Amino acid sequence: MADLKIKDILEVLDNSLEIQQGTVRVTNPSKFREKVQKLAEISALEHGDKQGLARYLTRAAALDLGIVPASIHDLYMARGRGEVPLTFTVPAINLRALSFDAARIIFRIAKEMNTSAFIFEIARSEIGYTDQRPTEYSTSILAAAIAEDYKGPVFIQGDHFQISAKRYGTDPNTEVQAVKDLIRESIAAGFFNIDVDTSTLVELDKSTIPAQQALNTELSAELTSYIRTIEPKGITISVGGEIGEVGGRNSTEEELRAYIEGFRKDLDKRGAGMTGLSKISIQTGTSHGGVVLPDGSIAKVKVDFDTLQRLSQVARQDYSMGGAVQHGASTLPEDAFGKFVETETCEIHLATNFMNMFFNRIPEKLREEMYGYLREKNASEHKSDMTDEQFYYKVRKNAVGPFKTQSWALPLSVKEEIGKDWESQFRKLFNLLGMPGTRQYVEKFVKPVIIQPNLKDYLGEKAGVENVSDLAD
Repeated sequence: MADLKIKDILEVLDNSLEIQQGTVRVTNPSKFREKVQKLAEISALEHGDKQGLARYLTRAAALDLGIVPASIHDLYMARGRGEVPLTFTVPAINLRALSFDAARIIFRIAKEMNTSAFIFEIARSEIGYTDQRPTEYSTSILAAAIAEDYKGPVFIQGDHFQISAKRYGTDPNTEVQAVKDLIRESIAAGFFNIDVDTSTLVELDKSTIPAQQALNTELSAELTSYIRTIEPKGITISVGGEIGEVGGRNSTEEELRAYIEGFRKDLDKRGAGMTGLSKISIQTGTSHGGVVLPDGSIAKVKVDFDTLQRLSQVARQDYSMGGAVQHGASTLPEDAFGKFVETETCEIHLATNFMNMFFNRIPEKLREEMYGYLREKNASEHKSDMTDEQFYYKVRKNAVGPFKTQSWALPLSVKEEIGKDWESQFRKLFNLLGMPGTRQYVEKFVKPVIIQPNLKDYLGEKAGVENVSDLAD
């Protein structure tokens, strides 16, 4: 059956691919670039073997064209050694809707700006409510790179691979195993950058900061050790840790030191000298998605840039890491983004505002269908003190996955309008974050290793849907 499905897909691609003795070759690159959207669409909307084969062929074809999933670890380590200038901050971008279309825009801008120092990521929560398993997400990204004739390393990241405190409290072994299973699935899909997040288990009622961070460091070390045992040969996966939940109180230097030093001790118990973290996420005043006001606008947030700068310096100078990571940044005012470079921030995570642009531009009829779905499925989240605008803003992300087919079917004119908004925003952010000309640093320190995909990882039983309502984005 798989052979028949492959034949069907090759015909859809006007036979611009061929498979010889199990090796995928792009025989007509220009034609394939024109047709690769078909693979992304099959990956997103089909099921079974055809879907899996589309994903497998996309990854194999990308490798043949010089597009290689890679780890950013060595770039961050060089930054920690002072060998990379602190003149840019790496954007890590979460794409929830129309991921293929959005990624095309990003690659187009990256080529113009001569940069490759950017990350595509998706959180455990987003995988659930956007209905994008890791293989689908990486397929959208790699297909977009193919369509834009982009070459070189592509950084795909698991963001907030987070432990649910509620589920951990009920059944810790099962919850930890769920995250390990997601890690394994993601690495197989080409995610060579993973942020483990066990900060949900920080115990602030403990009397000392090391005690507060103890469970966080233990589980972070356990997940990192697991990553090291299964990462592909020749690749050191970039692993990030987190010391405090985004949206909580601001992080302190004492917390950072307690976490990093506790983590190192816990990791050494599992293997002396095992490679640890490349970066660390902290809390400086933001929240995921921003704080929405009664009229639907976003409240202005004051980021503690002094803390961000100090903790970035400590992470680099005392622990040889790339620096600190800022979450929840996309809804900040534009004048804040230049400050991330000034305060030597290693990486910032951007998500919600791109989804906001999507909802602002889709046809009113589709938006109302989505809102009707949310009124039914998420009624319990419409609190008495909420306006309708606040309710829809809070929950509308949950309509992205159920309406994925309708999103793909949007008229070209609508997609172009969304794309214009995205392009304007991506371009501004890349300039403010110092992206132009930074490809040279990636090329100097990142040496991509070609890992051929295993067809078995793309076929067969798929992971089930999990409840992600208590997980961070």
